[in-house]
Formats: sequence, structure tokens, C-alpha cells
Amino acid sequence: MDMQKEIAIRRWNNLAIAALKDEAAFDELYDHFFPLIYNVIYARVKNSAIADDVVSDTFMKVTQSLSSFDPERASFSTWLSRIAMRTLTDYYRWQSHRQNVEWDDIFSPAIDEKDSPEGRYLAREGKSELLLALDKLSEREQHLIQLKFWGDMSNKEIAEAMDMTPSNVGVVLHRAMGQLRKILGE
Repeated sequence: MDMQKEIAIRRWNNLAIAALKDEAAFDELYDHFFPLIYNVIYARVKNSAIADDVVSDTFMKVTQSLSSFDPERASFSTWLSRIAMRTLTDYYRWQSHRQNVEWDDIFSPAIDEKDSPEGRYLAREGKSELLLALDKLSEREQHLIQLKFWGDMSNKEIAEAMDMTPSNVGVVLHRAMGQLRKILGE
């Protein structure tokens, strides 16, 4: 692991410990990790209202269980990701079906209004093709891709969150990306 990443992990771990008594420390954690967790959850549920609820529940659970965080067992980001995934699992148990909506804000920033109507149409079509291709992957493959690209997690962090080895994460991601390329005909 490179030195910068290690320093960042230690910083977030220390901030999590400080957040037990310091509201500003928790606010900083929330501000940093909210977009990452939101993107991962939104990519799974494909509905902003549901994502808001799941992420809200996730951070509620974080506040309730922050005293159990142990930086010796996992980094804060891994610990938080596990809570988010368990909260999402709880949601799926409660919910009998998944919602289907476009992921416009996840795949790319908003399209510049200066783009032509044709450009906007092609961008929408590309996103639709990618969504359809992702839906053809297994739940596990979809989840790993979401953690890697939308959650901005390393293979090691994903491995810790998913109870896998980092090399297994790499293999599954490589195969899933190959399947996506094959499905998309690239």
C-alpha cells in the first residue's frame, strides 16, 4: 500500500475514534464518506429516494455503533462499507422487488446543455446499454463493480468488506469487465 493511502486510512480511523466525543469530527467523516456510500447504494437500488433512505439508515447505524469501531480489525472505510451493505441487505429483505430508473448522475456528470440534442440522445443510449449490460452480470459481479468504480474502493478494501481475498476480487472484477466488454460488443 502506498504511503499516502496509509496516511489517509490512519487519518480517517483517528477521526472516527475522535467522533465519539467530537461532533465536528463526525461531520467531517460524514461529509467525506456520504457521497461514496450514496453512489454505491444508488447504483444498487437505482432510485434516489430509496438511496437516501438506505444511506440515512446507514449513518444512523454508524452513530449508534461507532463505539464498536476497532481500527485494528478494519479501516473505517471498510467498517462503514460493511454497515452500508448490511443496511442494503436489510432493505432488500424488506423490499420484494428492485426499482428501475436511469443512473444519469452516477455514470457521468450532467451533460452540458451546450451539447446538441443528438449528443444528449447518444449519451442516454450509451447509459441505457451499460445499464442493460450490467443487469446481465451476477449480483456479486455488479456489487464488486459498484464498490470499485462508484465506491472508489481498492481491491483490498472490497475484499475486507466482502469477505474475499484481494486477488479473488481482482479476478472477479477482471472477468466481469471482460463480460461487460463482450456484452457491449467492444
